[in-house]
Amino acid sequence: MKLLIATDMEGISGVVNWDQVTPGHAEYARFRLLMTQEVNAAIRGAFEAGAGEVLVTDGHWAGSNLLIEELDRRVRLNSGDFSPLQMVQGIDDTVQGVLLVGYHARAGTPNAILDHTWSSSTVANLWLNGTLMGEAGLNAAVCGHFGAPVLMVSGDQAVCAEAMKLLGQIEVVVVKNAVGRMVAECLAPVAAQEKICEAAARAVGRLAHGQAPEPFRLSTPVQVEVELFNSDMADRASLLPETRRQGGRRIEFMADDALQAYQWFISAVGLARR
Repeated sequence: MKLLIATDMEGISGVVNWDQVTPGHAEYARFRLLMTQEVNAAIRGAFEAGAGEVLVTDGHWAGSNLLIEELDRRVRLNSGDFSPLQMVQGIDDTVQGVLLVGYHARAGTPNAILDHTWSSSTVANLWLNGTLMGEAGLNAAVCGHFGAPVLMVSGDQAVCAEAMKLLGQIEVVVVKNAVGRMVAECLAPVAAQEKICEAAARAVGRLAHGQAPEPFRLSTPVQVEVELFNSDMADRASLLPETRRQGGRRIEFMADDALQAYQWFISAVGLARR
């Protein structure tokens, strides 16, 4: 089995504020190590359950957070910024399942640590075919385009609930319970890593026995709607060909499929935030 582990940082246990996940801040070094350790836990579980090949994609900030010198030697790492598939770089039709480690809830979710959708300063809301989406759903849709189901999600209780509502009975690991945007009851790192390892093993075991959830597939064409924070952001993003302006801060695009929807979205956000 070939698997992809797609990572983010806001959903790592102990993370409760932006300083801890922002390069250049004193706290960042601590939490990139903890991020690497949670990813290693998922890797261990995946291999224990029979994975043959595991790719890891660093999906936070500029894609250079995981400490490669501390990473399990059995994997390969997709690192760096501006890759074609960003947070799920490496996904293709040879990947059989995906694990999402360190994820966070979509923008506007109550009691969710550092909730946002792609950019906390740019995107207010994202809809795919009329359904409000966060990064877990957006990335799951791209994986589903290639026939790969999301098998597991780790993060706070809000993103785990969001993922299960959208993706079905996947394995989830609640590493912290948020009671606000910047406060949570967190598991100790060792406990969080143990739970992630166990859940990854269960998830991959289910895949091996033909009991994995179905891939998340969007009906086509895909209607993509983005509400931005300011009208000047929409001014810039609406310069993309075939983009329609829907009011002061909202833009829309009809994509052929989930892959085109994803690539339009990241391009629109990139223009909007300039």
